[in-house]
Amino acid sequence: MRGTQRRSIFRRRKAGLTDYRRRLKLLRGRKSRAVVRVSNTRTTCQLVDWEASGDLVKVTVTGSDLTKKYGWPEDFSQKSVPASYLVGFAMGKAAMAHGCEEAVLDVGLAATPVGGRVFAALKGMVDAGLDIPHGEQVLPEEDRINGAHIGDNIADAVASTKKSIEEAY
Repeated sequence: MRGTQRRSIFRRRKAGLTDYRRRLKLLRGRKSRAVVRVSNTRTTCQLVDWEASGDLVKVTVTGSDLTKKYGWPEDFSQKSVPASYLVGFAMGKAAMAHGCEEAVLDVGLAATPVGGRVFAALKGMVDAGLDIPHGEQVLPEEDRINGAHIGDNIADAVASTKKSIEEAY
């Protein structure tokens, strides 16, 4: 095997966890990344900066924080469209409090259907004041953010939770 070169494959690429080309494009912009991840139980939003020693997470807000800190009912989903919006809104308010005014959206390898939970979180961040480049056509409709597709009682929970987030920041 002398004289032939073997290309090394990064462990996270081999496992299908990281798209390094997309990551490099995001990092070249030298802006903070607004990372949105939706798990089986909750939505997580983070504000992440790059450092040579590794990514530096400045702000993290999860669906669990909605129940613990902001009064979101415990029996409501922590990953629904309204919950994702509120997580994004809380992360945006926290990012603004930390002095960050602009970021780029990082969705990783997640599927991104128009009007989905990832874009609900993006709308929450934008409504909180973060400047994130996006197209208006991908954002969910106001009825979905208020939970009209889920039930009547969720609209009140969205309004009261949003108010408590604004009061906290």
